[in-house]
Amino acid sequence: MARQKGLGYAAALTGAVILVGPYVTAAWLLGLIVILFSLLLFRFFRTKYLTYAFCALAALYGVGLLPLFVFSTSLAMLVLGELVFQTGADDLNTYIYYIISTAWAGVLVMAYLNKLEILTVIFGIIGAVLLKIILLKYEDSLMIEGIGIAMTMWLIQELNYQATMQLVVAAVIVGFTFGYFAYRSKTADLSGLFSAALVGIILLIFAGPLWFLIMLAFFILGSAATKYKYEYKKRIGVEQGQSGARGYRNVFANGIVAAAAAVLFGVFQHPVFIVMYVGCVATAAADTLASEIGVTGGVPYLITTLKKVPIGTNGGVTLTGESVALLGGFLISLTAHFLNLINNPEMVVICTIAGFVGTNLDSLVGATLENKGFLGNAGTNLLATIGGGLFAVAIYLVFLH
Repeated sequence: MARQKGLGYAAALTGAVILVGPYVTAAWLLGLIVILFSLLLFRFFRTKYLTYAFCALAALYGVGLLPLFVFSTSLAMLVLGELVFQTGADDLNTYIYYIISTAWAGVLVMAYLNKLEILTVIFGIIGAVLLKIILLKYEDSLMIEGIGIAMTMWLIQELNYQATMQLVVAAVIVGFTFGYFAYRSKTADLSGLFSAALVGIILLIFAGPLWFLIMLAFFILGSAATKYKYEYKKRIGVEQGQSGARGYRNVFANGIVAAAAAVLFGVFQHPVFIVMYVGCVATAAADTLASEIGVTGGVPYLITTLKKVPIGTNGGVTLTGESVALLGGFLISLTAHFLNLINNPEMVVICTIAGFVGTNLDSLVGATLENKGFLGNAGTNLLATIGGGLFAVAIYLVFLH
């Protein structure tokens, strides 16, 4: 009960910050006041980690690193979201209530400060719910959540990218529908739902529906590959965890570099980012097919020594895996060509080869760094997508630019 009462006072403090913020011209003064009142909350109500979050955000605002809108909205999202989780369970319904509460926080701040920052608020909401899912089991996560929400909104605001209301609404609907069906089909868990939605929204807003369709093609290929001979893979102990459902680590490892390429294309409109995007997605598709289907292709050989290793060994390759990797990269590249995102056959060849190169880079990193404990599977996948994307860009700049 003390914690709930403390949250109530924290909500009151947040409301006061929003109300008086526009009239306190000295950012350092408002930041100092918030820090002092936050310390009082900690003294009387033991709101330890919430106090840390408030103090961190107030300090960032006080030294001029955060604008008032981002500061106020971050506090409001943090408090209202935490109030939801006082009685909520770790399930989809609770996260829906969490999204509604953080959305109201953003709407109220926008209305009072007379700032139409819909794109900023949407990314703040998605960042908030992702961090809540990822960090829920950690008691001291509130400061990370608060800073993460603020930095996400600050980054979007600094990009100053303009999008119509219709596009933003459509992107949110399509993105969350994409994530929801992934969750319902058990190809993504809760964190995978929201991270997939985030990637989809980024693609639609910054690049367009054709980019999203290419990522959707990867998702369909990856889902089919994951389900391929799943019971056999389960028997030999190499199946994807959680009945084939993938989490935020897998989504971000395979999609974050591609999403970054989409953002860069939206801001700069340079074709090199199209090449990077297709190369990254081709790599992700090739690697997923190689991993999920390749393990059914018999005894693998370690890519660094060509010696036989047990099935499922990081860095182990099979002829089946190499073949489907080439096929996966080709299918994504061909899809991009049919959608006219890449407009010549040479680019299909380049991106197909990029996918194949990225897949084998994954195997090489797996056989060396991952097997020695320097990287996890997500880190290996991330390096592979970066490698595949950069390889495609390099070939494009040398031969076709």
